[in-house]
Amino acid sequence: MATGFDDNALTAVSPSGAAIAPTALPANVGARAQKTVYPVLGAISFSHLLNDTMQSVMMPLYPMFAARFSLSYVQLGLITLTYQITASLLQPFVGTYIDRRPMPFSLPVGMLFTLAGLLLMSVASSFEMLLIAAAIVGCGSSVFHPESSRVARMASGGQHGLAQSVFQVGGNAGAALGPLLVATVLIRHGQRSIAWLSVMAIVGIGVLTAIGRWYRAQPSVKRKTVEKPHATLSQGQIVLALGVLLMLVFSKYFYLASINNYFTFYLIDRFHLSGGAPQMHLFIFSAAVAVGTVIGGPVGDRVGRKLVIWVSILGVAPFTLILPYASLFWISVLNIIIGIVLASAFSAIVVYAQELIPGKVGLVAGLFFGLSFGLGGVGAAVLGWLAKVTSIVFVYKVCSFLPLLGILTIFLPDLNSRKKRPAG
Repeated sequence: MATGFDDNALTAVSPSGAAIAPTALPANVGARAQKTVYPVLGAISFSHLLNDTMQSVMMPLYPMFAARFSLSYVQLGLITLTYQITASLLQPFVGTYIDRRPMPFSLPVGMLFTLAGLLLMSVASSFEMLLIAAAIVGCGSSVFHPESSRVARMASGGQHGLAQSVFQVGGNAGAALGPLLVATVLIRHGQRSIAWLSVMAIVGIGVLTAIGRWYRAQPSVKRKTVEKPHATLSQGQIVLALGVLLMLVFSKYFYLASINNYFTFYLIDRFHLSGGAPQMHLFIFSAAVAVGTVIGGPVGDRVGRKLVIWVSILGVAPFTLILPYASLFWISVLNIIIGIVLASAFSAIVVYAQELIPGKVGLVAGLFFGLSFGLGGVGAAVLGWLAKVTSIVFVYKVCSFLPLLGILTIFLPDLNSRKKRPAG
């Protein structure tokens, strides 16, 4: 299925060349568009949803793989490690390369990697084949995220936070949809049914090919431009700011790892919940995270990224500190507050870093998206070990202090005030 966007319209094109449902775009759309190009933002967010849905089915399939291939926990851990290496560590290198040489059509190529990995996973007959499939799926993630984040920024019309939030919420939705597909469809129909996800991949390839055509037509791709870091910031200040941002991402994603991986066990252990009640609490938290993701970017556009980072990371600390000692009712309330407030940080952090080192959009996206994936995996392993040697309740008492690292935000320069400062 071939699709395309012309220079001034986001138009799906059928194989016969007939236009389908054209959506007018501003005539002056460019690297710095006068208006936000919502059709492109919607398309890249939808592609993110498809990508992360396919990416997120692998780990929920572990029980099926363990039963079919008699895999140990160590072997399952190696599959995760292989995926994390290609999905996390490669992203900054991919981002650095596309900063120097933009590749609009790398987007459908990334989706092709994911498709190939899942098809191999559907027919894998050995542990070794599963490892190769996991590595290929991870490569798809590494190729997709840096360049798609660049597209979101190009289509933002200056509303960089809004664009990053719209892009990211698609991924959040996909990450929630993947396990649901596994539980309702794939587990019932067995390993071969993984190949059914190829339908999503084909749709994604079509949409991303169309986005690639729009991307290729933008002036920033046709001309060579070199953007330098803020003249008012020294290299040491930039390095310190990046280090602070990485520590904030660490605190956020280690805490999220405690919720995503062990919150149901915590509720069962402490309140003896049964049935679907623990999963419902986790679903509500995931919904709150989606809401926070949408809120964080636009608010950052209006009041500044640094303030959003302050409120999101350090501001959530009182609620996380209370949670291990709260009743079930108040945990339900805190669950929503923590999800919304904490999730609002990531879009602001990514856009702040892109403004900190202009011209390195791909590197920044690759670094922070890759780090978020990697820390999620490492956090799950570390906290799982801690729960084994202590208790799941102790894990939440320890993790409740992580948002206090938000105090490091004090070392971030205020980029908004520097932009407004008169020359001379």
